[in-house]
Amino acid sequence: MEKIIEVKDLNFSYPDGTSALSGINLEVPKDECLGLVGPNGAGKSSLLLHLNGLLTGQGEIRIAGLELNQKNLLAIRKKVGLVFQDPEDQLFMPTVYEDVGFGPKNLGLKDNELEKAVSDALCAVDLNDKREHLSYHLSLGEKKRAAIATILSMHPEIFILDEPTSNLDPRSRRAIVKILRALPATTLVASHDLELVLEVCDRVVLLDSGKIVVQGQPKELFSDQALMESHGLEVPLSLKRRQNPD
Repeated sequence: MEKIIEVKDLNFSYPDGTSALSGINLEVPKDECLGLVGPNGAGKSSLLLHLNGLLTGQGEIRIAGLELNQKNLLAIRKKVGLVFQDPEDQLFMPTVYEDVGFGPKNLGLKDNELEKAVSDALCAVDLNDKREHLSYHLSLGEKKRAAIATILSMHPEIFILDEPTSNLDPRSRRAIVKILRALPATTLVASHDLELVLEVCDRVVLLDSGKIVVQGQPKELFSDQALMESHGLEVPLSLKRRQNPD
């Protein structure tokens, strides 16, 4: 199976000396949806930020066959779309249309091509009717969908999402789940929402203290109560109900 992400012996410490990642080895096949889970401070976000060069540690990273280095950085950033946890970090233009069009416009799209890229992305997240709205007037759920659209419009080969359902009400969460299931590319999702990971991810990686503890099928890993509790997590309620139907 073709590997689109390869991480070998990745180590990273922040300027204050705090170790964030230690000996990370990870391979992600093309078109897989991979979940990253773990307690706060496990290294999930630090790992994600390495995959398009926003952070730089020691080790080797290859994206779609390209070594992640200064020479290939621009090409890799065209392949990797990152959706931040806080959509306010992603939305900065006056209107939703301008936010979603910013990326493809800078990639050289114009006129009909630009319009199609923006319209397709907005329709995919069910926000086409909000295209002329002010971005800061959107609800949190709408902002998160708009942030995803800013990446969809650039057609990356890899989507990376950090806590896409955090602080959302059930209806907004369901909308995000529907979008994630339809993403047309390799996807990495870091989340404390283990039900989300169960619903959308093919495989899961559990991190703690900057290291990969275990990886495997979400249902199998999340059903292991001792494993989950030893890393500050809980068995998802949907699995508890299956284990204890009465």
